[in-house]
Amino acid sequence: MSKGWSGFCVRAGVRDWLIAVGVAAALLVTGVSGPHSATGLDLLGYVLLAVGGLALAAGRRAPVAVLAVTGTCAVGYQAAGFDVAAVAFLFAVYAAMRAGHRTITVAASVAVLAALPLAALASGLHDTGEAFAQARGALEIAWLVAAGAAGEALRQAEQRADEAERTREETARRRADEERLHIARELHDSLTHQISVIKVQSEAAVHVARKRGEEVPEALLAIREAGREASRELRATLEALRDDDTTPPPGLDHIPSLVERAGGTGLRTTLTIEGQRHDVPAAVGRTVYRIVQESLTNIARHADATTASVRIDYRPDTVVLQVDDNGRATPAAAPVPGIGLLGMRERVTALGGRLRAAPRGEGGFTVQAELPVERTS
Repeated sequence: MSKGWSGFCVRAGVRDWLIAVGVAAALLVTGVSGPHSATGLDLLGYVLLAVGGLALAAGRRAPVAVLAVTGTCAVGYQAAGFDVAAVAFLFAVYAAMRAGHRTITVAASVAVLAALPLAALASGLHDTGEAFAQARGALEIAWLVAAGAAGEALRQAEQRADEAERTREETARRRADEERLHIARELHDSLTHQISVIKVQSEAAVHVARKRGEEVPEALLAIREAGREASRELRATLEALRDDDTTPPPGLDHIPSLVERAGGTGLRTTLTIEGQRHDVPAAVGRTVYRIVQESLTNIARHADATTASVRIDYRPDTVVLQVDDNGRATPAAAPVPGIGLLGMRERVTALGGRLRAAPRGEGGFTVQAELPVERTS
């Protein structure tokens, strides 16, 4: 539960208690100051007045139970000789109708209206007309109908608001789906052909060179591998854009093959995994994969390095990733951060983690990310 929602619940609970205490106090004051029959049940009557008011504090959580308690208390203190209006029962009727318990509320209201004259007779009144008059004073039908109508009106208003919110969410989701499909079509039309040409041409060049017995340049092998990787990435991206729920994104399980492919470009790469492997959220695994991918790409393109090491450390509440190279970066000549590094930082920050990317004192560059992991029991 979010902090803001928790705060709202606390305020609502306090408000419920304030209403309950206020109603209970009003009932007790009315009972003490007003006329009531001397039946020897004064203490019971005061208890029922207080319980009927204080029960309203639970009206939001258990409206039907509160309806039963307040109705019983109203009949009880009438029978004890207290001619006090059933104010708490009106509040309970409103809460129960707002919660959608219409049939139960109507049945309880009819039952209380029928029981009040009998309770007035039990309190010592011998005149039936007077008993009915006292019951009518305790619970006016008009007020009862008004309380029920107010609860029903608010319930319908809240339902319409919820429906409007759902409609907005569905509209936004549909527009997002349409935009994803549009982007997928644009990427397919603009990039697929060019990447396919690069891939085919590099494959053909490598094949021809080997057929002639010539040494294949490392740069050409790197181009071929980059074309293959770009083709895989583009295909996965297009699939993800077309259906965001069915295509599993790359994650921690894909990192060994990623590091191995980076070694095919002439860069000596190592992967070290420490700690006890445990399940991590998909977003964390995807972020680790993207950081490793971007780091190795930057090393191959810009670092002028011969070795790169990737270390993943599984800790109880975090996953720590570190990528080091032996390139030419130094603290005195730090490279200018580019879009790739900015993207890494945004991914890590979005997950509540920390990223450090800087040259090492002994030379080379380090990218270190700490990503929190919420463990599930």
